Amino acid sequence: MRKIILVFALFLGVAACKTNPFTGKKVLNFYPNSQIFPTAFAQYDQFLTENKVVENTADAKMITKVGQRISSAAERWLTANGYSGYLKDYKWEYNLVNDETVNAWCMPGGKIVFYTGILPICKGEAGIAVVMGHEVAHALADHGAQRMSAGTLQQLGAVAGNVAIQDPEKRNIFNQAYGVGSQVGVMLPFSRSHETEADRIGLQIMAIAGYDPGEAAELWKRMKANSGGEAPPEFMSTHPSNDTRIKNLTEWAPAARAEAKKFGVTSFQK
Repeated sequence: MRKIILVFALFLGVAACKTNPFTGKKVLNFYPNSQIFPTAFAQYDQFLTENKVVENTADAKMITKVGQRISSAAERWLTANGYSGYLKDYKWEYNLVNDETVNAWCMPGGKIVFYTGILPICKGEAGIAVVMGHEVAHALADHGAQRMSAGTLQQLGAVAGNVAIQDPEKRNIFNQAYGVGSQVGVMLPFSRSHETEADRIGLQIMAIAGYDPGEAAELWKRMKANSGGEAPPEFMSTHPSNDTRIKNLTEWAPAARAEAKKFGVTSFQK
């Protein structure tokens, strides 16, 4: 299984072909925006027709307001750091959907949904900014396209193994080991790294937007309390544990404030 994990991880490294502007690192992404965005936009529109969108309420207006502040802050950072035009194909949209699920999500290209169920955990505008910053960061870092790229490589690895192994019994063993090994050893850590990256980028852009980055750890303390301690072990999850996130966000908050200061932001909304 170790060999399978190492080979698959090598595939991920060799296929890296785009630079993340926020980290300067090469990332796995061989799906261009022109291919990903139209499909994502169509799926988002379809989702809105099938769910109850909350419109013209104070909460709905706040979601839009915070989203616009966060995405504008992201554009300011990108322009200042030599990435002018990076967002030219993005079409930001922020919708509140009536659903008790404690969640929010973002599709490639900037299509964001907040569920009403997460609003009590947010406890106001700064809490919404924490979640919004995280979701906007997923879009900025092309995490959707990266997951698709990794999934494609995972499938190719399975096909290659099945073609190479002629013995049915050995092929069976390979499929079982590859399924578990590539998922637990590569795909889940890959997903957790995206969540951690989105936390850090989101913290930075919420601070540039004028929101207190110290609120991020407080939000995740409330998320932890709301979960009642019911969560899978971190190594079996697509997300870091609540405790890991609280620790990281607490440590990163001073750097986020320092980054915001470069843009003239020295006071923050809580």
